[in-house]
Amino acid sequence: MNTYTFFATHGGEILSTTLEHLELVLIAMAIAVAVAIPLAIFIVHRPTLRTVAMGIASVFQTIPSLALFGFLIPVPFIGGIGKRTAVVALVLYALLPILRNTYVGLTGIDPAVLEAATAMGMTPQQVMWRVRLPLARAVILAGIRTATVITIGVATIAAAIGAGGLGTFIFRGVAMVSDAVILAGAIPAALLALAADGLLAMLERRLRVS
Repeated sequence: MNTYTFFATHGGEILSTTLEHLELVLIAMAIAVAVAIPLAIFIVHRPTLRTVAMGIASVFQTIPSLALFGFLIPVPFIGGIGKRTAVVALVLYALLPILRNTYVGLTGIDPAVLEAATAMGMTPQQVMWRVRLPLARAVILAGIRTATVITIGVATIAAAIGAGGLGTFIFRGVAMVSDAVILAGAIPAALLALAADGLLAMLERRLRVS
């Protein structure tokens, strides 16, 4: 069966699997953003904690994706077979780009701007929320953009632990030695990554010029 025929006859299954893949990515990214951005704000003025947080996030990035999924399976509460473990693994992979970019954005502001804000009587909290965060938003979004593309790719491994997603077709195609089945997973995943990257890049450009 050629690729066109497979897509034509399995269109419904490919669409539902793509939506399942997208759901995994959206949940993982929402959690990663909710964790990484507040953590970056917290470590801006805490060098020791910053080193620890960045180091731990970097370690997770160095672990091969399939190995990380495997390591998490026996972990109580967050492990097991299925989507929960996949989401945890994806969050761990997404943390570093968001955390690092948020920190860089918050600390890369012209010192003169920060001095002017302090001279106006702003408290450190006001400087953070009214000066640092608004000026850092484009850099923060760049980190989210990078993390999103990474997460879409890594999420294909989730099928190995029964979490579904487009990796289901890829693993099935490898077992069947079928290029058509592999492409049924690979092409939608690539299109999702390109679409996410394009949309976030457009938003990032708008934030940089606004």
